[in-house]
Amino acid sequence: MASVLSPTRWLHLATTALLLTTNPAASFSTSTPQNNNNNNRCSTTSLSVASTPPQQTSTPYDTVKVDLSSGRDYPIYIGSDFTDTEAATLIRQHIHGKRVLLITNDRIAPLYLERYQQLLSDNSVDDKELVVDTVVLPDGEENKTYDVMAMVLDKALGLGLDRKSTFVALGGGVIGDMVGFASAVYQRGVNFVQIPTTVMAMVDSSVGGKTGVNHPLGKNMIGAFHQPQCVFIDTSTLNTLPDRELKSGISEVVKYGLIRDAPFFEWQEENMTKLLERDPEATRYAIRRSCENKADVVQADELEAGVRATLNLGHTFGHAIENGSGYGTWLHGEGVSIGTAMAATMSEKMGWIDEGLKQRIYDILESADLPVKLPRDSPMKVETFNKLMSLDKKVADGQLRLILLQGELGNCKFTGEFDTGALQETIEEFVKEIEA
Repeated sequence: MASVLSPTRWLHLATTALLLTTNPAASFSTSTPQNNNNNNRCSTTSLSVASTPPQQTSTPYDTVKVDLSSGRDYPIYIGSDFTDTEAATLIRQHIHGKRVLLITNDRIAPLYLERYQQLLSDNSVDDKELVVDTVVLPDGEENKTYDVMAMVLDKALGLGLDRKSTFVALGGGVIGDMVGFASAVYQRGVNFVQIPTTVMAMVDSSVGGKTGVNHPLGKNMIGAFHQPQCVFIDTSTLNTLPDRELKSGISEVVKYGLIRDAPFFEWQEENMTKLLERDPEATRYAIRRSCENKADVVQADELEAGVRATLNLGHTFGHAIENGSGYGTWLHGEGVSIGTAMAATMSEKMGWIDEGLKQRIYDILESADLPVKLPRDSPMKVETFNKLMSLDKKVADGQLRLILLQGELGNCKFTGEFDTGALQETIEEFVKEIEA
């Protein structure tokens, strides 16, 4: 285990890797072009995907490109049941040194660690000799800490890995975030590859370069922007994903439809049963379309100075719930689901959306068997929400900023200009359900 760091040393190490990007602008909205009649609005780039349902495809995998102005472009490979040779060929081309550190957790290790260590070591596909070492971390959001992440750094230093080495994250969002952060700070930055094994990681956390660990005072408060070399998604790994985690990831899929892709939301309304049943074509389509949406936004705003913040719909409420309830009590997507319901409720209270849209949001979350209210045994109080939300990363100059829904389906607004009374009414309403 990593040695315990003093508070001063811990803060020093963490802040050397922290990239802060704040924009104190009052608001930023996404909208479809026909609704773009407000000077404070900015229409999102048009999607390159069709709005029709998925068709049977003969291609072995899809490729979604993340084209960044910084030049750190990378592909997202999306397929199912890749052979070892196919997987090795795609991943190894993004490894440029001779040493690889493959990191996973103690739940994924028995399922996939041996396979990926072997295929990453397979030099028959390119005659490149690679040495692949491994690290197995404890599973769970409660272990997304600096000290657990430091186990990766300890291993890398012990092995004498240099700056040409590559870290590979095999697992869900917790592993991806920690490995990404470790790769960002190790010798001031080494390459890393994402191999997500959960819906949450496939559609959200593995794409876009956000990395980090939790702090007792807030979720993901210590981190850096560090883009992967590639994201390799084999949807067949979802066959071993527990139902609860599958549903948790779907909350992020729903998000894309709400904030910018109305046809995708409508497709989900018609196909939620297929997603819950793990239908291969529906799953591949949902993951691809989510990645395309995420890539569009990241390309426009890599460092979250504006429109990228809209990807955090429901997250300010949700992060407060995760932290206030104790990390590990809720899965991230479950917290986001309740947070999305709260954002919809607040938006409706302010007259920004109508009752019908709010009900559709509740309905689709419930159809995915996701929570839309706090349970009776929740420790959350009004003051808990207010305190934890004040520590959110989107706070600028002391002003809380939220992502709320406005107008027709597929439109949202990132703003600090909202009715604070509606915010308090929403929090009180959700807390009151606990106490009823």
